[in-house]
Amino acid sequence: MRNILITGATSGIGLEISNLLSKDNDVFLTGRRNLDKINYFPCDLVDIYELETLYNKAYQYFNSDIDVLINCAGQYINKPIEKMTLDEITYLLDVNFKSAYILSSLVIKGMKKNRWGRIINIGSISGVVGEANATLYSATKSAYTGFTKALALEVAQYNITINQINPGFVETPMIENTLDKKERKEVLDVTPQRRFIEPIEVAKLCQYLMSDDAKGITGQGINLCAGLSCGC
Repeated sequence: MRNILITGATSGIGLEISNLLSKDNDVFLTGRRNLDKINYFPCDLVDIYELETLYNKAYQYFNSDIDVLINCAGQYINKPIEKMTLDEITYLLDVNFKSAYILSSLVIKGMKKNRWGRIINIGSISGVVGEANATLYSATKSAYTGFTKALALEVAQYNITINQINPGFVETPMIENTLDKKERKEVLDVTPQRRFIEPIEVAKLCQYLMSDDAKGITGQGINLCAGLSCGC
């Protein structure tokens, strides 16, 4: 059993990850909603002081160090670059990247002490191949790649692995709210497997990456995208 902190855990991919991993592990969750659970703390990820509070709340809940951090929280804005506002730029950078960086810096000390740890960053295929009208979203997810590789090198000697999962289009409420019927068809038409990724696929990959069977995998970005990264 491991102590796991999961961000963005109230819906979509994060919810599926938390549901699967909570079966055999102790999990502490965060998201934007207010949930009445002892293992949950609502957190504004753009606030560095709330991130420190989140870490402290998780530590107090476990009464121990955090073994696994899954950075799943993320926001998406579909807009031409010239129409992005400064507030939107700052917000997306804070939520999609800076929060993961800061939380990683907070948990890594305990992982080094225990000489075991896993950090899994949930990126996006948009950070691998790019996405028109989502330049900043693509950029924040692409930033995970350099971060993942660099931190993996930094902590490899401590038996800590850092990896990244890049999902393609996943069947989540965000997709339902973003794509209309015509757009869904267009996405499926350019996806080699002609299907959306299911959230459970991402959750099971997280489960594998945190296992000892995957101890030799670090600094890697795994594209779970139904073939989107292969081209058309």
